[in-house]
Formats: sequence, structure tokens, C-alpha cells
Amino acid sequence: MRQTALSRYESLRSGRQQFLDAAREGARLTIPYLMTEEGFGEGEKLPIPWQSLGAKGCNVLSSKLMLSLFPLNTSFFKLSINDQELATLPEITPDIRSEIDLTLSKMERTIMQQISESSDRVILYSAMRHLVVTGNVLLFAGKKHLKLYPLNRFVVDRDGNGEILHIVTKEHVHRSLLPKEFQKLPDGEPNINSAGEDGVKHGVAGSSYEDATVFTHCELKDGSHKWYQECDGKILPSSHGSSPKNISPWICCRFNITDQESYGRSRVSEYQADLQSLDGLMQSMVEGSATMAKVVFAVSPSSVTKPQALARASTGSIISGRADDVSVIATNKQADFRTVREMIEILTQRISDAFLILSPRNAERTTATEISAVQQELNEQLSGVYGNLTVTLLTPYLLRKLHILQRNKSIPQLPKGLISPTVVAGLNSLGRQQDKVALMEFMNTVAQSLGAEALAQYIVPTEVLKRLAAASGIETLNLIKDQSTMDQEMAQMQQQQTTDTLMKQAGQLAKTPIAEQLLNGNQQQEPPALQEGGGNIPSPTGQEGTE
Repeated sequence: MRQTALSRYESLRSGRQQFLDAAREGARLTIPYLMTEEGFGEGEKLPIPWQSLGAKGCNVLSSKLMLSLFPLNTSFFKLSINDQELATLPEITPDIRSEIDLTLSKMERTIMQQISESSDRVILYSAMRHLVVTGNVLLFAGKKHLKLYPLNRFVVDRDGNGEILHIVTKEHVHRSLLPKEFQKLPDGEPNINSAGEDGVKHGVAGSSYEDATVFTHCELKDGSHKWYQECDGKILPSSHGSSPKNISPWICCRFNITDQESYGRSRVSEYQADLQSLDGLMQSMVEGSATMAKVVFAVSPSSVTKPQALARASTGSIISGRADDVSVIATNKQADFRTVREMIEILTQRISDAFLILSPRNAERTTATEISAVQQELNEQLSGVYGNLTVTLLTPYLLRKLHILQRNKSIPQLPKGLISPTVVAGLNSLGRQQDKVALMEFMNTVAQSLGAEALAQYIVPTEVLKRLAAASGIETLNLIKDQSTMDQEMAQMQQQQTTDTLMKQAGQLAKTPIAEQLLNGNQQQEPPALQEGGGNIPSPTGQEGTE
């Protein structure tokens, strides 16, 4: 008997509960609306944490992940040519190779333009925030746009290697959007809009009874992901779909991977103790400060000063009494609050470091190099997360996007084995930054140890430029001159220098006395000009000419 999507969802729901509880606790300390409590209704009041550092840290870390994995104004992937396959094609000359590289670069820009024109970046940023706070997120890469499922709307089952076996999603859809046979309420379910003893009930058209619960079950079978949708225990017509596993639209991501667990752990859960401590101390600090800010006067019972007169007196008023009879009630808790404030500063610094919030040293001479070193150290903390998301998010998203664009004929089909997409963002981008830092340190060490002349003597400038461009992710095609172009320009420069030298020497020779004598002698030997109607004029070739 076939297991329904509802029964599969209920069987996998218990394994998700502890991760869901942890996600809700993390959201309560950071961004409450990302994961609300069960039964939360639209428009209800959300809990408000006593500190905003958690929300700031989640937003900063999500933005850094977004910019690292999907950088702006540059491609996060590269269409590269397989050199081994290219070597088997002798007709591919270097000029043709250059034209192929230009064509691939245009295709990269086309793909990035398609991504920029869609709403994918908005959904991807929201996915980053869910990963940081809850540790899990599910994306469905459809033909037109991405769709996000938070942790409370899907369950997943994995094998021991982390491969997805089952995914079941749950969502509410208005019945008017379903096929006709599903637009009516199932038998046995009450309709609160039906006419009763008091007539038709108005104002309840948007009730939850008009929303149907639709389950989508995706299963790995024979190397492909196959899925269908189910409502009221019946399969929706035309809801079946399948896709090879490498280009599947179902992208299930985890922030931190744990062995033998189908769900991931979030960044917030790792530092939940610090966040809870900070939240409690901030609550005590705020409430205590409000108590200390309250001003209450005490009047001696035997004093001649009347409390009513003191209460009715305004600023600058004159009343009868003695100043010694009136005192101000003080808590005298300044020393205790100083300890709380110091602990808050320690927790703030620890949480800022955990969520990559750059806090440079507060000094008069904080250099840019020091800030860059701190930033590099903070980014290196997430090297493992970059590697995980590169494999589980970037690569599947890129392959799916290429498949959709090729199917829509927005880009031509890529030859299998000859051209392959390669992700250059994420962990690869972090490695390039380290290569750049190491190269600059090497250049500075050589210049300081052997002098600047050693750089010109032992270092190849073009190779340094290429490596710096590669470390910065800059395409060097037609940007850096090759050796043949430089040799040709050098020959032209030498020829021009030789010509300028000869012209200069000829001008100096013309000013010497010998040159002036030769010039005057040649002018005296020239025949006088002939008058009009004279004899024949000799031709330039020495032959006689005629009129």
C-alpha cells in the first residue's frame, strides 16, 4: 500500500522537533519573525528581545555570506575549457581559443544578467538568514523563480552519507487555486460559511477553512528526484515531476553538518549561551536603570515642611520649611551596575567576533593594515561554512540555472566534457585572498631584504600581474600584454630611438664649418637662371627636353 505524503510527513515530524525548538529559541533571541511559535497567527505580537546585538550579528553575517557566495558586479562561477579535451582537437589554434574564451565570457554575463533580473537574490539573502538563525532551509528552483521553505514547513530524511532520501513540504493554498474537484471542502469538514439559524455568516470569507493543506513529497529513486503533490489524501493531477539528481530543483541546505543527523545546527545555537546571558543582563540593566532614574523625596514626619506643598511646588517656587527635613531616596547600586556593564562589554565583544562584526581597536592610530588583518582573521573563521555552502548551495543552484537557461534556449548548449562550469566564489574566493596576501608579503620581504633592484632583476612583472589579477578574480584576457606584443613594442621603440638619434646627429653636422663650406660650394656651382625664351632646359634625367 502506498504511503501518503501526509503519513510520511507525520512520521518524519518527530525527528525534526528538537531542531525546531532550538530554531525558535534562537529566533527569539535574534530575529523573532524568522521562526514563530506553533499556532502563531498573522498580525499577532512577537516577542521582543532585550538586546539588538543578536539581530545585528545575524544580518551582518548573512550579508557577508551573501556577498562571498554571490558577489555583486562579478560572476560567482566561470565557464572553463577542459585543456585535456582541447589537446585532442589540433584545429583549435590560440586565436580560436581566445575567441572561445570571449564567447564564454559573454555567456557568463548573460547568465548573471538573468539572475539579476529575477528575484533570486532576495530569496537567497532570506535563505542566508534562515541558515544563520535556524541552521536549515529548503529552496525549490523553479523555472521562473526560487521558492523558500523554512524549517517549520518541511521535513527531510537522509542516509548515512547525507544524501537526501525523502523531502515532504507542507503549505496552505487557497482552494480557488486548486483543480475543481479540490475546491469543495472534503466530506465531514464543517463549513462555517454555510447558512445557519441566523442566516449566512458574513465577514468570514478569508477563514482557514478555505485554505487547503497541500503536501509535496520528493523521493530519491533510481538516481533521480521524483515528486508529486497531494491534497485531502488525493494526488493532484499533473503534479508529478522528476529530475536528475545533479540538476534537481530541490536544494536542501544546512549551516553546520552533524554526523547521523538529517538537520543542521545554526550559528546562533553555537553561541546561544552568550546571547541568553547578554539578554538577561541587558534586561536587568534596563529595568535597574529605570528604577534608579525614578526620583522619590522623603519628608521627615516631624518636619514643618508639608509634603503636599512640596508635591505641588513647581520649578522656582518658594515654600516654607527646612532643607534638612527633605531627602532623596537613592538605591546606591552604582558599583553593582559597573560589574554588570563590564560583563555586557565582554559578551558584546565575544558575540561580535562570532558573527564577524568588525570592531577595530579604539585608538588614535588604528591603521588600515590592522583593520584588514582583523577582517581577514574574521573571514577565515567561516572557511568550513564556505566549503559546505559551496557544495550544497552554489553548485546545485548553478547547475540548475544552467539547465533552465539551456532548456529555454537563452544560452546555447555546452559541449559535454569540453566546457564545464566552475564555482569561483565562497571557499575558492577565500583561498584567492590568502594567495594575494602571501604574494604581497613575499614581494615586501624581497624588497626589504635584497632591495628594490632585486625585484626588477629576479621577478617577472607580467607573472606578478597575472597572479594579482587571479587573486582578485579579474579576467586578464586582453588586459595584460603578452610577450610577443611587448617584444614588438620594444623593437618599435628602439627603432624610433635610432631614428631620433640619426636626425639629431644630422642636425648637429649641418651646423659645422665643413658642412657650411660644402653647402656654399654647391650653391656657387649651380648655373644661373635662364631668361624667358632661352634655350632648352635640361631634364632631371640629364636628357634634353623640348618645349
